[in-house]
Amino acid sequence: MTSSRLTLTEYVDSVWAGDSAFEGLDNVVKAIADGTRQVQAKVQAAAIADVLGTTGDVNVQGEVVQILDEQGSDTFVDVLSKSGSVAAIGSEEIAEGVIVGDGPEHQYVVLMDPLDGSSNIDVAVSIGSILGIWKREPGTPVNAETMLSPGNEQVAAVYAVYGSSTVLIVATTGSVQGFTLDLASGEFELTHPDLRFPAKCQYYSMPDGYYKNWDEPTRATATMLRDSYSLRYVGSLVADFHRNLLKGGMFWYPADSKSPDGKLRLMYEANPLGFVAEQAGGAASSGNQRILDIQPEKLHQRVPLMLGPTDVVEKTLSILNS
Repeated sequence: MTSSRLTLTEYVDSVWAGDSAFEGLDNVVKAIADGTRQVQAKVQAAAIADVLGTTGDVNVQGEVVQILDEQGSDTFVDVLSKSGSVAAIGSEEIAEGVIVGDGPEHQYVVLMDPLDGSSNIDVAVSIGSILGIWKREPGTPVNAETMLSPGNEQVAAVYAVYGSSTVLIVATTGSVQGFTLDLASGEFELTHPDLRFPAKCQYYSMPDGYYKNWDEPTRATATMLRDSYSLRYVGSLVADFHRNLLKGGMFWYPADSKSPDGKLRLMYEANPLGFVAEQAGGAASSGNQRILDIQPEKLHQRVPLMLGPTDVVEKTLSILNS
């Protein structure tokens, strides 16, 4: 049976065609789709291919590297480097990032968490990939500073979920489109057009197991959320966020006594998903500042993170900061 849905390639080639704002971005997004297909295949075959478990190394985050973390990072670096449009790539798994090129065609900077939730790989829980895309200023040098622009300068963000199906969400200014991988054709098809947070918030997602490490304002705010909504928490940021975007919910990973600066990465997780949230009619906050307005100081910077419908985020912040 032939599908009547637009493929990702058809969508990009038709909707973005002729718009200078998207020049070269099609190459980047198509490369990410290619990388997602490859990572999906690796994730699906992980146990059979005997690539579950760790490499034995520790990454720049101080975390033990899963074998698929490394493979996922290598895959996306490869496809993005070959896209012809990327100047630099930052990855949660790479200490200093990768400089690709400084020609006029190298128009974009991509920062990514190549395999979010990788600690869940061994137990077959949904995981994903998160990528933020910034436009490089023409003629500027490509170096470490190139990868330290605030989230409000992003031009696009993409995330993938590897679960019961493989879903790719592509956000640009004012637009969030969801595509699902057809395993038979290898094409991503438009299945969730024009995504917005539902009007009704049903759920909240947060790591309640750290309650003992929270301060009193955080505990009081968490109690409000518990009394108002149903808790749903997978422990994979991208999977939790995706469910909340589709079903109506808020994600919050607050700072605590063990991680006073927050746990999630500003450049690889908070900024890209914050961009998606805002384009879908929601909000993104650190608890005291809009996520996208934070001026990054270092590539692997951590922050607390709150993502969800604007009214629920604002209500939560009013209690937290009262």
